Amino acid sequence: MLAVENLSIQYGARSLFQDLSFTIRAKERWALAGPNGAGKSTLMKIIAGIETPDSGRLVKAKQSTIGYLPQEGVEHKGATLYEETSKAFDDVLNLQKDLAEVEEQLEGCDPQSEKYGDLLEVFGDIQLRLDHHDVERMKPQIEKVLNGLGFKSKDLDRPCEEYSGGWQMRIALAKLLLREPSVLLLDEPTNHLDIETVQWLEQWLRNYGGAVVLISHDRSMLDNLTNRTLAFENGEVQLYSGNYSFYLRERETRKEQLERAFTNQQREIERAEKLINRFRAKASKAKMVQSRIKQLEKIDIIELEQEAGSIKFEFPQPERSGETVLKMEGINKYYGDLHVLRNLNLQIERGDRIAIVGVNGAGKSTFSRLISLAEEPTSGEMKIGHKVGVSYFSQTHADELDPDKTVLETLEGAVRNEAAGNLRSLLGAFLFRGDDVFKQVGVLSGGERGRLALARMLLQPANFLILDEPTNHLDLQSQEVLQNALIDYEGTFVIVSHNRSFLDPIVTKVLEFIPGEPPKLYYGNVSDYLEKKAADMAAASERGTVSRGSGQTKSAGGNNRKEQRRRDAEARQARAKKLKPLKVEFEKVEAEISNYEKEKAELTGKLMDPEFFKKEPTAATDASTRLSKLDELLENNFTRWGELSEKIEELEAD
Repeated sequence: MLAVENLSIQYGARSLFQDLSFTIRAKERWALAGPNGAGKSTLMKIIAGIETPDSGRLVKAKQSTIGYLPQEGVEHKGATLYEETSKAFDDVLNLQKDLAEVEEQLEGCDPQSEKYGDLLEVFGDIQLRLDHHDVERMKPQIEKVLNGLGFKSKDLDRPCEEYSGGWQMRIALAKLLLREPSVLLLDEPTNHLDIETVQWLEQWLRNYGGAVVLISHDRSMLDNLTNRTLAFENGEVQLYSGNYSFYLRERETRKEQLERAFTNQQREIERAEKLINRFRAKASKAKMVQSRIKQLEKIDIIELEQEAGSIKFEFPQPERSGETVLKMEGINKYYGDLHVLRNLNLQIERGDRIAIVGVNGAGKSTFSRLISLAEEPTSGEMKIGHKVGVSYFSQTHADELDPDKTVLETLEGAVRNEAAGNLRSLLGAFLFRGDDVFKQVGVLSGGERGRLALARMLLQPANFLILDEPTNHLDLQSQEVLQNALIDYEGTFVIVSHNRSFLDPIVTKVLEFIPGEPPKLYYGNVSDYLEKKAADMAAASERGTVSRGSGQTKSAGGNNRKEQRRRDAEARQARAKKLKPLKVEFEKVEAEISNYEKEKAELTGKLMDPEFFKKEPTAATDASTRLSKLDELLENNFTRWGELSEKIEELEAD
């Protein structure tokens, strides 16, 4: 479908990647992984035709199309929501226009003429192409996608200018999904989505007919969707035949193999150098010494990656607050005629770790501003507990930074002297490395300012943290640093986020905001909340089905439920029957991969030893042949592993 051949690009003296080659096939799901600035977005823009590489080329089938969603910067105006999303079907609309023009020409043409016959052929061809696109389903399809992305039916006639930046990105995503390109390129598509919309998008992409290439800092989405990972690390790009978690495991395995090969090579070099130094002065050994020197010069030296070290950040542990951190009674919040929060009653206790979820516009950010005391409620009573110190992060805090200060100076003004020595490490954790710390705030991008504002806030000792979308501009390593710090944090925190893998290990309660309804509190993490909500929806659906049957008696309803349970059990048995052989084969393939990798490591170690060739030349030849065969076997097994993983995930998600 699409082949990348020997792509290279660099900016100044810095090379992002060199001679990069890979092939994207239909229905594959690719993840581009690695730290911010490693080249992921650049590669995506090259594939999309927005940037030009220094060398190399893209090869794609003539009928293949490419669609690209950037991280930000998309704006729509001059049309309603429906009109704008309808542009995804411009090809179809143009065909309709062509068909009308041909019809008009046919009406004014002599049916006996040659021109009439030609026009009739053109008419038939256009009609066939329109039938293929199923124009009648265009409007329902548009409404289905817009609804999945959080728009309401009443929004269809709203001008696009009325939508904020996050909703503008949703419009762009809707158009892209409706256009259905052969290769779908998505750069951080979940940044402006809520948890429910992320789930919907994940399911849509799982069933998507084309290939998907995804950049995301949502590890759950990467693990649930992808079966190929292209990892950008230390100026190199490596391909892994699995999802993000598979990549992490396999990276460690490859690292261990490289370290063993490095040790063996260093031992070989040391042995050769000792031999050279020992006989260098003897004329009778000059030929042998020169031969060894030439051998050393030809060795392709193995280099190990320099370990950056595990970055660890700890919050300044705060003063202990009272048992009750915050109490809200009868809280209402209006903005003109817009009633965002109604009669909200909530009590936050010391040690609570609460995730705030819900669709955009439900009141999550308004709630955050209220409990941070940045805004006051329209009515109701709000009481802050004894010795409670509040620290609040929102995306707007990035605009409050002094543009004339450097990155480092911004943090130095926010920290006590005893913690100042840790600033460079903290900035490194939030992607400010090397000379980046001396940049002025005024030249930073929006994402960089957001990260700096977050780092600055985290240095303030407070026992009640309120974080509004703190992970939006953090890569996975930076998210892990923040996550570990929150695990060790002894205070209370509330986090607005849609990032499931980030939230699950750190939260114990979930507060869901629903437009027009009181917030609902769930105990457990986000995965527990999603399971409980799915169960509630299933139960409500079953009750609705029973109540809609006219004349149904209570007994009949009970029979219906019993019949439904029987069908559910049969469905589970059928699924288990399909899953069992797949899982058996999956475990077998995993075991084979492990055995082949161990055998490969042993053979590599032997082949690194020159004495092996001298003492057992036949065995060495056999080992070389076997090593080539192992590479082939591993590649086949990794491919099969990915296929089985995808099938199992599809069945389990069904």
